[in-house]
Amino acid sequence: MAKPKVLVTRRWPAAVEAQLAEKFDVVLSNNDVALRPCEFREAFKDFDAVLPTVTDKIGPDALELTNPRTKLLANYGVGFTHIDLPRANSHGMVVTNTPDVLSECTADLAMTLMLMAARRAGEGEREIRAGRWTGWRPTHLVGTKVSGKTLGIVGFGRIGQEVARRAHHGFGMDIIVHNRSRVAPDILARFNAKQADDLDALLPQCDFVSLHCPGGAENRHLINARRLDLMRPGAFLINTARGEVINECDLVQALTFDTIGGAALDVFDGEPNIAQPLLDSDRLVMLPHLGSATAEAREDMGFRVMNNLEAFFNGETPPDRVN
Repeated sequence: MAKPKVLVTRRWPAAVEAQLAEKFDVVLSNNDVALRPCEFREAFKDFDAVLPTVTDKIGPDALELTNPRTKLLANYGVGFTHIDLPRANSHGMVVTNTPDVLSECTADLAMTLMLMAARRAGEGEREIRAGRWTGWRPTHLVGTKVSGKTLGIVGFGRIGQEVARRAHHGFGMDIIVHNRSRVAPDILARFNAKQADDLDALLPQCDFVSLHCPGGAENRHLINARRLDLMRPGAFLINTARGEVINECDLVQALTFDTIGGAALDVFDGEPNIAQPLLDSDRLVMLPHLGSATAEAREDMGFRVMNNLEAFFNGETPPDRVN
């Protein structure tokens, strides 16, 4: 029996690519560049499964075809708002993702951003590299203490809970959460956390706010000028969720006029293109979407995709089906 024909859209960890090559008739990426809609349309005609990533935009134009051969989009990543699910459904395409395996590493990075923003680490490194440091002095780059402060977590799924674990048990932070549904009391008790009635009630109570909610139209610009005004003047906003969750123009205004203490972003609206006002802000820490960027997490993500592939082609329901 012929092996299923599979397309991998970007370069993956070598160990995962090797196993894919053993089990499937696989075409790997040579240039590691996101596919264009026209290239996706051709791929959907030729492959049994396509393995995209969060940077592959599979919108209506990419799915504008009839009778595609592809019946599985096995996404490498947790988020799937880059895929037009209704259009994929209309073609009978199953969509899967890779939950669980990147929660700890993304939580680690959220804490990294929180510490960098509070302690002005980005400014300090830039000063040293530019040869402008003149030595220790009492008022130089004075930041904000993190330990013992109040952290608001927006979206209390797997990643949000891992952030709470680190913040509460490691830094003695008080935890307040906002979630679309009620969080079970036993889960809140693990971190001595309380759940706010809504996001507007959470924001004024927090020294730090960390975003871990889904992206997509429902949460687009969830953090806007009105909600930034609800934050404490010295509070910090951290985003490792999706770029569209924040209205970046409103964030620039808040940073420019000192209505919040600072911000740190790992994701951007329209990435990899970043608005110049963000680049110009010294009160903003930026990283290039590194939330899951550890060797362990990236390999585990690939093997999770393989689990979904094998289940699907064995006639079973993939464990991480999202549609």
